Amino acid sequence: MRGNLLEREKDLRELLAAVDDAVAGHGSVVLVVGEAGIGKTSLVRAFIQAVGDGTRVLVGACDDLMAPRTLGPLRDAVHGTGGPLEKALAEEDAGEAVLAALPEELSGPDPAVLVVEDVHWADDATLDALTYLAGRIDRLPAVLVLTFRDDAVSTGHPLQRLLGALARTRMRRLALRPLSPAAVTALATGTGRDPDTLHAVTGGNPFYVTEVLADAPGAVPDTVADAVLARVRLLDDGCRTALGRLSVVPTHVGFELAEALLGEHLDDLPQAEERGIIEVRAEGLAFRHELARRAIECGLPALRRRSLNRAVVNALRAQQEPDLDRLVHHAVQADDADTVVEYAPLAGYEAARAGSHRQALVHFEAALRHPGRFTTAERAGLMDAYAWELYNAHRFAEAVAAGGEAVRLYEPLGECVPLGDALVGLSRHQYMTGATDAAEEAAARAVQVLEPTGNTPYLSYALAHRGALLALTGHSEQAMPVLRRARHLATLSRYNGLVALCLNYLGVARADLGDPAHALNDVRESLEVSLREGCHEGVARAYTNLAELLYRFGDLEALDRCVDEGLAFARERGFWSHAYNLEVHRCLSLMHHGRTSDAEDGLRVLVEARDDPGMLYVYSVPPYARLLARRGDDRAEGWLAEAWRRAQLQRSLPGLAYAGLAYAEWAWLARRPDVAAAVRDALLPHLCRPGQAPFRAELLRHTARAGLPAEPFEGCPEPYAAGLRGDWRKAAQGWAATGATYEQALELAESGQPEPTLEALRLLDGLGTTAVAGLVRDRLRDLGLRRVPRGPTATTRAHPAGLTHRQADVLDLLTEGLTNAQIAQRLVLSVRTVDHHVAAILGKLGVASRREAAETARSLGVVH
Repeated sequence: MRGNLLEREKDLRELLAAVDDAVAGHGSVVLVVGEAGIGKTSLVRAFIQAVGDGTRVLVGACDDLMAPRTLGPLRDAVHGTGGPLEKALAEEDAGEAVLAALPEELSGPDPAVLVVEDVHWADDATLDALTYLAGRIDRLPAVLVLTFRDDAVSTGHPLQRLLGALARTRMRRLALRPLSPAAVTALATGTGRDPDTLHAVTGGNPFYVTEVLADAPGAVPDTVADAVLARVRLLDDGCRTALGRLSVVPTHVGFELAEALLGEHLDDLPQAEERGIIEVRAEGLAFRHELARRAIECGLPALRRRSLNRAVVNALRAQQEPDLDRLVHHAVQADDADTVVEYAPLAGYEAARAGSHRQALVHFEAALRHPGRFTTAERAGLMDAYAWELYNAHRFAEAVAAGGEAVRLYEPLGECVPLGDALVGLSRHQYMTGATDAAEEAAARAVQVLEPTGNTPYLSYALAHRGALLALTGHSEQAMPVLRRARHLATLSRYNGLVALCLNYLGVARADLGDPAHALNDVRESLEVSLREGCHEGVARAYTNLAELLYRFGDLEALDRCVDEGLAFARERGFWSHAYNLEVHRCLSLMHHGRTSDAEDGLRVLVEARDDPGMLYVYSVPPYARLLARRGDDRAEGWLAEAWRRAQLQRSLPGLAYAGLAYAEWAWLARRPDVAAAVRDALLPHLCRPGQAPFRAELLRHTARAGLPAEPFEGCPEPYAAGLRGDWRKAAQGWAATGATYEQALELAESGQPEPTLEALRLLDGLGTTAVAGLVRDRLRDLGLRRVPRGPTATTRAHPAGLTHRQADVLDLLTEGLTNAQIAQRLVLSVRTVDHHVAAILGKLGVASRREAAETARSLGVVH
């Protein structure tokens, strides 16, 4: 035990063991997790003091600012080092350079420790960089230590994305617990405090305990804030004044800023340092704990806080290169509209360039609260940028409103290039809401506006977007010449990223026209060009479209490789809509291979996510509802009807196919031939091209089962064609050869013979498709079978939390403290599957962390 680091010895040993592993070349991540004041920082400091002299230690912390500093903790960690990461951070467009430099910074030869504290406050660019590093940490002689408050990370919090990625790395999770009564008694010895009362009131929170013990004896304050303020009241007037001025600045106050804010009161601070209220660090002055700073700040009158923030603004503005994020934060707190109008747009554009999209959104919103302070052109540009950040936040309807306002503002200015560019943006936002008609109109108008300007790059961009819309909505013949022209103009402009985009959608169009080999080559070339040019969104989009084509044409082995690579890329760089789409296709592959439970768990996570999926609703909901329908869940009908309605408005071919095929299957299961006929009549006109044959064949197979006439067509792919001809044996063999157990069972059930139908029932029972199995049991009775198998024995009572058997197994191991990787090894599952099980468990239990899940499981008595 070192000093007063009570009941943290085991955690300290775990941290030091991670360094030993790094010395041996096995890097890892360590999460230090717990509520505010639980001792995360104290543990990390003890760890830093304990590591050997041969280990480099870099430390940074995230800010509790309105919009956290872009890459702030990384800038702090390497300030003054002169290494590759500091050089990369100095570049104007630092994003990709930082990703490359971060592993290099930690690559040795000496082992390194990078500590990032309070990552629950991290900006998007920092989260992306840490995700990227985590995927490579096991190959580095390094330890990445992240601290965060688990009670601040609810479902949907941006940090959850990083945590999901960390589940696939070498990782230790140290969940710090409150101090025991024995530890509190040890601390209270000789203070005159009653340890039982102290533990009861503080709950064993170390910071709360030490604040109370540092105060004069008496009643234990009811809250941490009361304890802090009781100590502050014992300080001299000058010291209290200085602390009040510092308290409005989150995280730390640089020495230059502290001198500007405090003046002569700087000399009054030693008393606060001696009492352990503030600390002097390399980067400046800081409160010992953020809880103390907040307690003092909240104790100030509102007008006093406002004037102190204005003083911070004045001091920052006087600096040669002020921190824009801090400046805007304090300007907003001070109601300083002049500073907000001058600097918030700059901060927003800077954050957007670095990939900190949530922070850019906050800055643009702050600026746009003062619309009358900008010229029309400035406001239009802000609105356009704001719309793109809303788009990145999956707030698609709001993005349409902001993009429409940008277009309206540009209209009377007579500036065709920015107007055309804004129209392209508006079209993209409209498409993501499913308003395809409006999107096509805006795209066509963008081309019309830009055509006379002679601005080749912008015109090629507009043409590429219009061609992509045509390809996505099944107008492949019209799309081809538009995309070829866009590619030609992009080539003339040396706009290689746009050349890649054109190749991508040329591939989509070729696929519809029945040329899958060249289609896949085009999309793969698009991927290669995008990777070479560093066009990251183009890379993610290529993976997405490649996955859709591979699934359509049945190359599931290549699909699985594509999804694995694409998900890793999209997650590392924060392309969450593309990751969402790729996850859908991962689940579609699982469905094909009969892994029904895993597919349903994965789709449930997507369907129940808080983010608005926009047009991706028609990708995730249909397969999820299809699985529900197969086991007789009544919710399937409503979801499929809504997905089909949206798909028809949106008119994207994959969306129409996924929604329509799922709805047609439900119609068969529900004995609703009228619905099957309506879906067939609406969908078939969209499936007349050769490349759409797989979708068309599946539709006809479902409608045939629903009792509607259907025949194989020219080019109808097997095994669908065999099934439509009535050759159930060949169809079943064909599906079995591809591993499609469900489709194999359906064809066996068409045999009209007891033995194949019994085999179909066995397969369906194994898949858990109870509604379909029920239909097959009826068929067996119709065949005269006297003893029809009853199927799997029902559990005597439902799981109290509504968990599946597999989720219950995962919860048991989670409660034992195992990581996702360890659970995967124990249950012989992929780590990704365990990730989804854990997310589903947290959702069903209504908790935000693994610790809470374990506690809830114990309280329910559901752990074995």
